[in-house]
Amino acid sequence: MRNIIVTGGCGFIGSNFVRYWLDRHASHVTVLDKLTYAGRRENLHDLWGDPRLSLVEGDIGDQALVRRVCRERNVDLIVNFAAETHVDQSILGPLVFTDTNVRGTHVLLEVARELGIRLHHVSTDEVYGHIPDGHQSVETDPLAARSPYAASKAAADQLVQAYYITYGLPVTITRGANNVGPYQYPEKAVPLFSTNAILGEPLPVYGDGRQMRDYAHVHDHCTGIEAVLLRGEIGQVYNVGTGREMTNLEMVDIVLDTLGGDRGLVRHVTDRPGHDRRYSMNVDKVRALGWEPRYDPREAVAEAARWYAGNRWWWEPIRSGAFREYYERQYVRRLASAPTGQPS
Repeated sequence: MRNIIVTGGCGFIGSNFVRYWLDRHASHVTVLDKLTYAGRRENLHDLWGDPRLSLVEGDIGDQALVRRVCRERNVDLIVNFAAETHVDQSILGPLVFTDTNVRGTHVLLEVARELGIRLHHVSTDEVYGHIPDGHQSVETDPLAARSPYAASKAAADQLVQAYYITYGLPVTITRGANNVGPYQYPEKAVPLFSTNAILGEPLPVYGDGRQMRDYAHVHDHCTGIEAVLLRGEIGQVYNVGTGREMTNLEMVDIVLDTLGGDRGLVRHVTDRPGHDRRYSMNVDKVRALGWEPRYDPREAVAEAARWYAGNRWWWEPIRSGAFREYYERQYVRRLASAPTGQPS
């Protein structure tokens, strides 16, 4: 793994992985990123002078570009973080999710097959769909995606596994829980609620807020991917999370407690269409590789909230730009019809 391509390396999880990997491994990392709204050079602002890091701006769906970069850089490994990731955005405009998450992954697989490159694909717990009480998803469970985003990721997972079965391509997959931490674009729940609390703006909680989620710190996802890359079995899938859940209302409480926010800011708004009620993963398989999470869910959420409090320089320009148009389209009508003063 001397020469690595990290696709989507300017995004949230991808940029955290680039930082983690360069800190611990003697590799050259090429970031291949389309630099869409959530893929930002600022996420690696302090690393661009490192000779072990380079950036290629481009689309993973551009097969000629991917092939050229892999050949020129003598690439040993592709780690694929590149994806459209936000469920609400997939409801508003689903076709781009198919283009990036399905076709883009397929292009990477074809180039990897042609050039004999190992590929690691980063997926999500959302491919399992809603999980009934009493069960935790294991890696062999059927995929039951319920949103356009989750369906596009499930399709990509199936392609990755098919290339291993059909062609013997060396692949691995990690399915991550709800990641939180530095550089997460503020359309997602924890950075949205953190920045809103800091600004004294309402916190729009979908429905009753009792949806169950495993909030895992992005650092732990990065260490889990490393464990799979170094010790995992080719062709296998590994769930990476804490194995523990909390309600979204509990998450909101942690954010407000950490930041000293006002609970009067909480607003229960019209729920997302098809909103999965519960995600929960069994993580015994990755633990068998000697991996353990550093953070429990409460610590992960609190640490993320503190990061946003200490890094206004990063998120304030986002909140004043195109993000504001999305926020108004997504939440203003919901907030206008939401009762005030609901306790969390």
